Amino acid sequence: MSDPIFQQQVTSTQQQTIQEIIQNLHNQQLLVINPRRKNGLILYKPYHAEFAGPGAAIGANFDCDVVDVLPVGKLSLMEVRTSKERINSYLIRRQWVKLAKQITDNTISQQRAQVILNQFEHWFDLETASILPDETFALLVGVLPQTMRKVRTQNELLSQ
Repeated sequence: MSDPIFQQQVTSTQQQTIQEIIQNLHNQQLLVINPRRKNGLILYKPYHAEFAGPGAAIGANFDCDVVDVLPVGKLSLMEVRTSKERINSYLIRRQWVKLAKQITDNTISQQRAQVILNQFEHWFDLETASILPDETFALLVGVLPQTMRKVRTQNELLSQ
């Protein structure tokens, strides 16, 4: 997480949890984001970030290159117990990837920034979306952090 302001908000317990998740991912353990909660995990990779939402598989061969993670909502991870759960979680992860691709297919960076903000406000709530760093959203949809700041500022001005 490159935003020092956000890092100050992470408690030592949360940091320990983050380190355990990263270790599990590096060990290629397959886990699933709890599909019954509004939660998810932002996976920071060397050149981009991915969001894995409820029901999505994380780990295995997909995420061994993760450099950091950021839990969103009240994160709950589950172990896969059956092959059916494994297949379903892979399919759900693919759906989250497809959604990100649909957003990034837009050639206009400000529109990509606006859509990802709207999506996170819809999936979670305004408060949760507002505490996520601009750099995180930028890495999710391939825009500059300044573009995210500009879009957020415009949204704040419009909501006044």
